[in-house]
Amino acid sequence: MTETLFGGPTLPPAYPERAAWGTAPKLRAWQQEALDLYMRNSPRDFLAVATPGAGKTTFALRIASTLIDSGAVNRVTIVAPTDHLKRQWADAAARVGIAINPNFKNSDGQHGRGFIGVAVTYAQVASKPLLHRAKTEAARTLVILDEIHHGGEALSWGDGLREAFDPAVRRLALTGTPFRSDTSPIPFVEYVEDRDGIRRSKADYTYGYGNALRDHVVRPVMFMAYSGQMRWRTSAGEEMAASLGEAAVTKDITSHAWRTALNPAGEWIPAVLAGADKRLSEVRRTVPDAGGLVIATDHEDARAYAGQLKKITGQSPTVILSDDAKASSKIEEFSAGDSRWMVAVRMVSEGVDVPRLSVGVYATSTSTPLFFAQAVGRFVRARKRGETASVFLPSVPQLMALANSMEAERDHALDRPEKEDGDGLFNPEDSLMAEANREDKASDSLTKGKFEALDSQASFDRVLFDGGEFGTGGEVGSDDEMDFLGIPGLLDAEQVGTLLRQRQHEQLSRKNRKAPAAAGSSAPAVPDHRMLMDLRNELAKNVAAWAARTGTPHGVVHTKLRSVCGGPAVAQANEEQLQARLRKLQDWFIGRT
Repeated sequence: MTETLFGGPTLPPAYPERAAWGTAPKLRAWQQEALDLYMRNSPRDFLAVATPGAGKTTFALRIASTLIDSGAVNRVTIVAPTDHLKRQWADAAARVGIAINPNFKNSDGQHGRGFIGVAVTYAQVASKPLLHRAKTEAARTLVILDEIHHGGEALSWGDGLREAFDPAVRRLALTGTPFRSDTSPIPFVEYVEDRDGIRRSKADYTYGYGNALRDHVVRPVMFMAYSGQMRWRTSAGEEMAASLGEAAVTKDITSHAWRTALNPAGEWIPAVLAGADKRLSEVRRTVPDAGGLVIATDHEDARAYAGQLKKITGQSPTVILSDDAKASSKIEEFSAGDSRWMVAVRMVSEGVDVPRLSVGVYATSTSTPLFFAQAVGRFVRARKRGETASVFLPSVPQLMALANSMEAERDHALDRPEKEDGDGLFNPEDSLMAEANREDKASDSLTKGKFEALDSQASFDRVLFDGGEFGTGGEVGSDDEMDFLGIPGLLDAEQVGTLLRQRQHEQLSRKNRKAPAAAGSSAPAVPDHRMLMDLRNELAKNVAAWAARTGTPHGVVHTKLRSVCGGPAVAQANEEQLQARLRKLQDWFIGRT
């Protein structure tokens, strides 16, 4: 391959126009830095951790081309989680002159003439590791392990990868989510013991979401949280009711309320889908081809959600089911087109590149950090500066915590209990990506039949962005909801934060104006206790988010706010004092002192 395919000066962190997947002619700053590190050290094993959407494929293909040109390797094996990703890798490699066969089967024995290597799945390697070992030994092989965290999913998979690729002269491991909730070691990953005696994965190069956001490589993400009243019948025949995301309830009640919300027969899902479609319409004013994705739990729900979207939009969405032989071609067709919506059963949650996706609906009860991060990663891939992403989700504690920790750096830790949380909601890898290409019959049996969803209602709760929370809640279709659904689709991260703070201030002022005044009285205005309570609750949410982000106790945060802004304790503070503290907190979130 010639230098002209990849040559040229280094671009700033984000190139202005997005090239085809994995084929950027020039490198982003992080890619060049990581490449320089790799070439300087020439390691046999290298782990690159880069947030979804940052451009891991371009980085890997540049390394492959450099090693091929230098003669260091003369064969390339790419290992990916899914069949769709095998083809995606092969297409990207072909655009830069590297011939990879994605149709290789274990029964073929050898790849076809004209190809320098193959793209295979982790399951394919695990089923015949000795075959792949023989192929690896027969040439100077570079192995690219895409989303390497899959290598620890099962003992047989890990052992198979080690057996197959131990002879490789170079191994390049890639991941956007270097963590698992179990303790299975990941092959070819280095673990280093920390001060607590726990071995944690060590990356050779890391480029997190926070850095990528500051570099305008990825989109800022607004999480649109919806609450509402839920009612269901237990297996014992008892009728129950709860508000979605209500704090003072058990985890079982939260789980059942969540499932009730996702039931297609209720009112919650249609209301949230309608809100998401309004948001998509707003984004399409400035990004005409912007698309939306609904991630469903199972096939039945996916079809029902698609029917509801057709009623809302008048257009039939693209439906991607895990057992559909045409799933890959449907994804490619949607990616290349300009239709509004796609509905998928989880399989579009990892690695699949549909850069025009701007609006998402997280309509699944899966709550592992791995799955959530990969799902959100489908919406953050930037094509040009200013594009924003919006993800609609149920207002439940598990998802709120994950949304508020988008920038947290994570490592894979060994030497800890396999099940740290026994609440039944964070079961270790209960929804691993490996299951994304299979029908989830066992999962369906767990989520259906234990209770009967009776009815659900939706209400707008709040917006989560950059660790902060905005909005005072409101009915579906109200001005309070539209204030946030109508945010322009082209804004950078700082502009999003500024506008969110402005909209929240307008909502609080509007509520204050609506408060009844003492007619005909010359006495001082009576404080609006409801408005003050809303402000205190809003302050408490933001203090909690800042405390979680910085590791500072809540009380210390409140004390610092009082020292900076003045005024009494929260319970005695007036509207102006509470507003000042909220503004100061938002300044902290965006890095202002």
